[in-house]
Amino acid sequence: MAPALPRFGLARLVPAIAAVVLGVAGCAPRHAEGPRTYPRQVLIIRHAEKPPERANSADLSAEGKARAEALHALFEKSDARPEPFATPDFIFAASNSGKSHRPVLTVTPLAARLNLPIDTRFTNDDPADLARELFGNPRYAGKTVLVSWRHGATPELAQLLGARGAPLRWQDDVFDRVWEITYAADGAPTFADRPQRLMPGDAAE
Repeated sequence: MAPALPRFGLARLVPAIAAVVLGVAGCAPRHAEGPRTYPRQVLIIRHAEKPPERANSADLSAEGKARAEALHALFEKSDARPEPFATPDFIFAASNSGKSHRPVLTVTPLAARLNLPIDTRFTNDDPADLARELFGNPRYAGKTVLVSWRHGATPELAQLLGARGAPLRWQDDVFDRVWEITYAADGAPTFADRPQRLMPGDAAE
């Protein structure tokens, strides 16, 4: 097993977000029609825990920051996780809004560990554009893509990515799931709703 990578404090990473985020002004790209290509997997997570609504904060809560720091464990083999998730080749996060930076903040420590940029070109209102990007750009073919999204918009995104059988609603109080969509060579998708098992109190199954 590869040696453990050094831990990064979330507070230290936040000022560096601009260095790893690929935010692009304007419309999301549209690729010319051509043969569809398929990632190997798309992993969708909800952003980590948020402060109470009355706090009027775009940040993560203390629990959310702890989950963001621990997210790397999803992809590392250990006694507690003998079959980890596939390590992402690409990371997407719903772009920042005035009310929430949480999708980006959730994957910032992981992106730093993996030395990957965070693609923030797509908003919650752009699920069709994100699906078009993943199926229409051959750079994602055969790769693993992690998407950090907001829960209310996740079911629509999953459906557009072919995840038949995915729940039609992501429960308001749930932060500990991974929606895993695996594509066969012909693009046939298989959906699984898997636990993160990162934090005390997370669902076991």
